[in-house]
Amino acid sequence: MSNTVIVGMSGGVDSSVSALLLKQQGYRVIGLYMKNWEETSPDGRCTSAADFEDVAHVCSQLDIPYYTVNFVKEYQDAVFRQFLEDIRAGLTPNPDVLCNREIKFKVFWEKAREMGADYLATGHYCRTNGTGRLLKGLDPDKDQSYFLHAVPGSALKNVLFPVGGMCKQDVRKLAKAHNLPTAEKKDSTGICFIGKRDFKPFLEKYVGVQRGEFRTLSGTVVGHHEGMAFYTIGQRRGMGLGGEGDAWYVVGKDVARNVVFVERGADHPALFVGETEARDLCWVGNAPQVPFRCMSKVRYRQTDQACTIVSMENGRAKVVFDTPQRAVTPGQSIVFYTDDVCLGGGIICPLSTM
Repeated sequence: MSNTVIVGMSGGVDSSVSALLLKQQGYRVIGLYMKNWEETSPDGRCTSAADFEDVAHVCSQLDIPYYTVNFVKEYQDAVFRQFLEDIRAGLTPNPDVLCNREIKFKVFWEKAREMGADYLATGHYCRTNGTGRLLKGLDPDKDQSYFLHAVPGSALKNVLFPVGGMCKQDVRKLAKAHNLPTAEKKDSTGICFIGKRDFKPFLEKYVGVQRGEFRTLSGTVVGHHEGMAFYTIGQRRGMGLGGEGDAWYVVGKDVARNVVFVERGADHPALFVGETEARDLCWVGNAPQVPFRCMSKVRYRQTDQACTIVSMENGRAKVVFDTPQRAVTPGQSIVFYTDDVCLGGGIICPLSTM
């Protein structure tokens, strides 16, 4: 009897092709749609209904069973609550990292095992060698190992990434060749629970925002902001600041005083740091011995940057970059690599904590 694989179906082309490939390889494939967010549109329709309809169409075409599971409460408790806490602290969080660790590769995988699965599969663009080692996806423009760095290797040993060794264009070609209804569907972008809505009105529903001052680092008030949560390090647009000279950029925040610091110029020295500190370290495998030379990313799709992890203690690490890095943003992740191997990472700390 063939092994059973439960595919996390999102309603997109990547998970659709993943299910197709696994069926072609002889696995017993089951589609499982995960509902993490519960909200209705103005016309009263559940906003996740369209995605589930696509899942149903794909699974019916592939002749595989499909089910749905509701993790709204788990998502609220493990991901969204932390997201709001980070926003209130003046950080720029990345909920996808926490969702992968706490939901997709934890409670979702537990549910898959309850259903008799030998393997869990997703449409992520990354790879694993079957022993819990996490590797970059073959397509450098789509590699998603950055978002999976906090998933422990023990959780990856029975996970399959069918499209991780493919380029996106080939995934779409395969979907078209098999007339999958998601072949032309656009990729989802941004924070999953916000979707295509404006960030500002959504966040105002959950976080009390307060107007404050834009100041230069020398203390000059140059305008007023709509709420600290709406601004992130390196941001240029949406501040309403003008005047003669180079464009303004966010270079820092003072949460206690509700001040957002700005300076002119994309290459202003305040936008660059030679080192940073990371907390809540997670390692896919064993933690390295320091000092440790490796490559790093401080944002998704950034080119790998050489660095040294000079110290680690109590779940925190100090990292020194070979070349000063621009717009290193507190709340985002710094992820470490050796060649194509994703080692793990942590949450970038505000400079004031260093």
